[in-house]
Amino acid sequence: MHGSKFYFFLSLFFLYFLHPVAGQHFTISGYIRDAKTGEDIIGANVTIKELPGNGSSTNTYGYYSITLPAGRYQISTQYVGYTPQNKDINLDKSQKVDFQLTEQINELSEVVVSSQRKNENVTRLEMGTQKLDTKDLKTIPVLFGEKDVLKTIQLLPGIKSAGEGSSGFNVRGGSSDQNLILLDEATVYNASHLMGFFSVFNSDAIKDIAVYKGNEPAQYGGRLSSVLDIKMNDGNDKKFGVSGGIGLISSRLTVEGPIVKDKGSFIISARRTYADLFLALSKDTTINNSSLYFYDFNAKANYRIDDKNRIFLSGYFGKDVLGLNNRYGLNWGNSTGTFRLNHLFSDRLFSNTSLIFSNYNFKININRGVQMHIISRIQDYSLKQDFQLFSGTNSTIKFGLNSIIHNIIPGIITASSSVNMKSLTNKHAWENALYFTHQYKFSDNFSVEYGSRLSSFSLLGPGTFYTYDKDGIATDTATYKKGQYISSYVYIEPRVMLNYVINPQSSIKASYARNVQNLHLLSNSTAGDPTDLWMPSTNNVKPEIADQFSIGYYRNFNDNQYEFFSEIYFKSLKNQIDYKNGAELNFNENAESQLLYGIGRAYGWECFLKKKYGRFNGWISYTLSRTERKFDQINNGQYYPARQDRTHDVSIVGIYELNKHWTFSATWVYNTGNAVTFPTGKYQIDGKTMFYYSNRNANRMPAYHRLDLGATWVVKKTKNFESSWTFSVYNAYSRDNAYMITFRDNEVDPSKTEAVQTTLFKIIPSFSYNFKF
Repeated sequence: MHGSKFYFFLSLFFLYFLHPVAGQHFTISGYIRDAKTGEDIIGANVTIKELPGNGSSTNTYGYYSITLPAGRYQISTQYVGYTPQNKDINLDKSQKVDFQLTEQINELSEVVVSSQRKNENVTRLEMGTQKLDTKDLKTIPVLFGEKDVLKTIQLLPGIKSAGEGSSGFNVRGGSSDQNLILLDEATVYNASHLMGFFSVFNSDAIKDIAVYKGNEPAQYGGRLSSVLDIKMNDGNDKKFGVSGGIGLISSRLTVEGPIVKDKGSFIISARRTYADLFLALSKDTTINNSSLYFYDFNAKANYRIDDKNRIFLSGYFGKDVLGLNNRYGLNWGNSTGTFRLNHLFSDRLFSNTSLIFSNYNFKININRGVQMHIISRIQDYSLKQDFQLFSGTNSTIKFGLNSIIHNIIPGIITASSSVNMKSLTNKHAWENALYFTHQYKFSDNFSVEYGSRLSSFSLLGPGTFYTYDKDGIATDTATYKKGQYISSYVYIEPRVMLNYVINPQSSIKASYARNVQNLHLLSNSTAGDPTDLWMPSTNNVKPEIADQFSIGYYRNFNDNQYEFFSEIYFKSLKNQIDYKNGAELNFNENAESQLLYGIGRAYGWECFLKKKYGRFNGWISYTLSRTERKFDQINNGQYYPARQDRTHDVSIVGIYELNKHWTFSATWVYNTGNAVTFPTGKYQIDGKTMFYYSNRNANRMPAYHRLDLGATWVVKKTKNFESSWTFSVYNAYSRDNAYMITFRDNEVDPSKTEAVQTTLFKIIPSFSYNFKF
């Protein structure tokens, strides 16, 4: 360990000082913000007119830094959708230069649905990364007209819906639990409302959305397939404002304003459904005493103490309540809290310290003479320390650490007749990581980002733990005291990314990344249920490992009006988890005995074409892929399709601005059905039909396709007030898509078997009224 630390700091030392030092160099640094709201602008570009190819971009907090030789320069900053700004600088000493950008009032011919500079997709290092503009959320039609982050990212290549109406998603062959979902750095363990039909993210409170498809920078870790990094708005530090909307099934309200003008701000955003109000109107007592609703509450505040220090405090609280006539209830919800301190050690060294809390819990209430409660919970307490060193004109270093305490309560049953009827052994774990990343631009054509993550994971006592053989039979038992180490794992996770710019319109990129996952979701469903249980790596359950290789070609056309990329990837998976036939996972102290362990692979081709400017814009996304698993105990040890395997996945999105009042949109999706296991025979036991199943996932659900239509009518838009109506039609041609297929004996001829298809949604129109003042 001491050797690793020495190597880490030695590398940092050389990387910092091995840059040209001839002549005097000074640093220009500062923040780039929205002139109207004071919001930090993430990813704004800063360029030097006299030194083409040199420049910087703002980080998550809107900060940039450039070190240049002494001299006179014209600095330009730009961000799509904002008017560029230029400033003339006499660089004879290091100095702070802030920018406040004004949003452009675009003519119809200049409508923009991108948040990147014109050819940044070609020149930037990132690959396997998708940025989503929050403006797109306002126009793309979705289920019940609810603007939804998770539904919208499913229209991007390599990201597939976990099922009809579900907010769960699969990325490059990974399962739903292999996605790390972050809200202001806090982990969200269940991102769905109402059994997956809505996500927990209120789009009115969101500023930035980024998806990393397994190629994430080293500061991220803990999941195999992807990172969805969502950042909340900071609030308007110029003036107070109110916005919201009233829809068919929910309403939302956002209030924001300055704490101290130009120094601090707050934002509070809330959303609630009111289906339960309609249930109360029913004459059926079983229905009118039932509950069916969810709510979200987002809050954030920030304050600039001085030029070097700024603090942030943000939180999210959400809950679902489902109940049937006070006899049965299922409640689940997330709570997160993040405290952050930004500090400038110098104009070249930026620091962010975060204290993070995350909690997910569900509770089942049963009232049948005796009141019974079933509770499960996972809680995280985290410390993150991140540094960003702008070590040279073409060099940026990021390094830091992350430490998380996991507390998992898999299940407690209590009843009115006893204090504690039954409980499963609680799990406690300590997860740590050190990371280092260096991004360096060798020339205008070639740049590289390389780094590594050193991760460790330890399962801690107290508790009694079993050791199982490959057949699930307990071979050993050991009891541990509080704080004792039960099992520990340490891994090095290297990452590298290369970008060769052929010309300003095209480039070739390649990457490799290793990811390790130590938290595993025990679930027999593809989309995930609120009652699914999280399990840490133990003496039986080893960490999951993924090695991903990818290469891509990026090209822009027609003066950067069209953006195109094509990527192929291959991912090798180790220590994958599946379940024995008939496995009992819920409330089972010996759930580990029901698990099987094997390997997997996923590979595919992603293609994406986007039109970014003009009255008509949108994109086409296509994924051709294969996802397979291999377990000794399944299908005679041969590779077989994973549940989330789909051969083809197509999304087409179109947005057309007719005039300043009307905008129309449409999306069409098509995908091959998921792999499933259908019965191949049947037999009778005591007059009851039992089905016989052969190879795992040897069948397919029917292909899925759907057309959604939307329209936005801006009724009034002035400097101080804006109002609009949003209309949408989900599944416009009323396709009977299969949500589930079951089998039963034919009523006329029991010797025959018939398949019964369940369809969730036919055509669904919806509308909502939106306002802002």
